[in-house]
Amino acid sequence: MPVELSYFQAVVLGVVEGLTEFLPISSTGHLTIAEHLLGLPVDANAVTAYTAIIQIGAIAATFLYFARKIGRLFMAWVNGLRDTRAREARDYRLAWVVIVGSIPVGLVGFALKDVISGPLRSLWVVAAALVLWSAVIWWAESRHDALEAAGTQRDETQLTLKDGLVIGLVQCFSLIPGVSRSGATISAGLARGINRVTATELSFFMAIPALTAAGLFELVDAWDDLKVLGAGQMLVGIVVAFVTAYASIAWLLKFVASNSLRPFVWYRVALGLVLAGALAAGLISAT
Repeated sequence: MPVELSYFQAVVLGVVEGLTEFLPISSTGHLTIAEHLLGLPVDANAVTAYTAIIQIGAIAATFLYFARKIGRLFMAWVNGLRDTRAREARDYRLAWVVIVGSIPVGLVGFALKDVISGPLRSLWVVAAALVLWSAVIWWAESRHDALEAAGTQRDETQLTLKDGLVIGLVQCFSLIPGVSRSGATISAGLARGINRVTATELSFFMAIPALTAAGLFELVDAWDDLKVLGAGQMLVGIVVAFVTAYASIAWLLKFVASNSLRPFVWYRVALGLVLAGALAAGLISAT
């Protein structure tokens, strides 16, 4: 049976995507919960593809918010490819950190596409991941505090390709709904001794290739399924996600400048336990 998506549902999903994509609380997990509450079949091809398509709005917000810095990194990378002297530039190295960090999640995501869009689209998985990855975020914050006290934290001028590779590998865990892409990458950055603001910005930059590739792939791969949802509904979801994501980026950068991620941990654990309780009581189904 074809999946029908109303404009109201498109707006709700756009808001959820935009608000949660860059917060360490899992956009996929929240979208899965929202889709279930809206009465949508969470494991339907059209629905899983739609969640990837509206990420384009969040990516557009990232491009706009960091347009000047993204342009600077791109030009530094291009200049470095043409001129060996330009390879000494800080931005050239940072561009390669982002590139290297973006490769693992693309390879793993493509290889495990059927698993990610199938068995992992379960609310039991979301509930477990919300709670379990919270422990990782808490540990990363504790390590951050220790390194900060010791005065051994690093900023973007001291990033290495190893940082990019490690953060990129950890980002692969975000393919599990409930883990959170930003939660995984920021935690990995903190654990590597990178200061909180730099780790958060790096998380934003690594989102660009990962989410753009996912959105374009789903657009091509599931075009026939997406057509039944309606072009207008898709456009509305993307625009709403763009507006809310832009506001979310601005707020998060201001928040992490003087706060830890621990408040998000309490929220994640509470949501995960409530969700698990509702599933165990039979109030909602897992798929």
